[in-house]
Amino acid sequence: MAFIGNTPISVAFLTDTFSGNGSTTAFTMTVAPANTSSIIVAITGVLQDPSTYSVSGTTLTFSAAPPSGTSNISVRYLGIPASGVTTTAYRTVTNFTATAGQTSFSVPSYTVGYIDVYRNGVRLVSTDFTATTGTTVVLANPCTLSDAVVTESFYVSSVLNAIPNTAGSVSSSNIVSGVALTSPTLTSPVTAGTPTGVGVLTSGTAVASTSGTSIDFTSLPAWVKKITVIFNGVGTSGTVGYLIQIGSGSVTSSGYVGGGNRLGSSTGVPATSTAGFLINSGASGGAKNGSIAIKLMNTTFGYVADGVLFSSSEPNQYLTAGAVTLSGVLDRVRITTTNGTDTFSAGSINILYE
Repeated sequence: MAFIGNTPISVAFLTDTFSGNGSTTAFTMTVAPANTSSIIVAITGVLQDPSTYSVSGTTLTFSAAPPSGTSNISVRYLGIPASGVTTTAYRTVTNFTATAGQTSFSVPSYTVGYIDVYRNGVRLVSTDFTATTGTTVVLANPCTLSDAVVTESFYVSSVLNAIPNTAGSVSSSNIVSGVALTSPTLTSPVTAGTPTGVGVLTSGTAVASTSGTSIDFTSLPAWVKKITVIFNGVGTSGTVGYLIQIGSGSVTSSGYVGGGNRLGSSTGVPATSTAGFLINSGASGGAKNGSIAIKLMNTTFGYVADGVLFSSSEPNQYLTAGAVTLSGVLDRVRITTTNGTDTFSAGSINILYE
């Protein structure tokens, strides 16, 4: 993009990360935000509504304890308040009635060089008094009885993280050098120049479904919130249904709620399964085409699935829907059969994740 002047630079917003343990609700932040609207809080990549947490100084408190996970809580500051600002009064006036011959006056603490002295309403020049101790003022000429002496001191403050409007106020150590933009490592077939990450659709590597009893996709990124399993002419050596199983660290083969149905030239054949997301099958076991989407439902690792496959050789449609709760963030997907022994014999399978 074209620009006028020096090359733009940017830095990330200040971010804190914490690790949940399923019981702790209060966490100590680096700085104190102004209010809940001054921060963006996410748990396991899921944005939290400000009504689910509160802030008091540097303490962030959730209404319910976040789940266990390593650095699964992030707090991004939309801006940080100025620090080191003292709200003390900026002007202190002290009145004295002098005794005959008095020259020394004890005044409230002041910053040397920031005090004015008046005698009988006349402001004294710097040669008429000495003010070097921070607590006393000594006149050069003695007072007469009942002279009115007034001191006026000024408080000096500063903002620690402000940048003075003076030449050389910013050192080279505080300047971010220009950062060259480079293309990230891409997972084929994503278009070059598009980074993989949250909000970006990323393709896995297609696997030929022509052998074996199961096909696995593992090491999925922790930020994944949706996975689509794609069937392209997939067939097996038998006629039993297919199962899609997901997991965190290992494949989960129980606890699923849902099932599948076959619709088409023959009567609907509904079935249920607790071992996985079920894709029912027909008598001929024809090759299947279509996709099944698996989506994160909540921050306690609940996932739901739905989708439709079609087999032109029967012809039938195969509908599936279900849900399961994992022990952690989803990182793998397995496609297998309901008996676990039929082998894949045709087609290919791939995934898209985002």
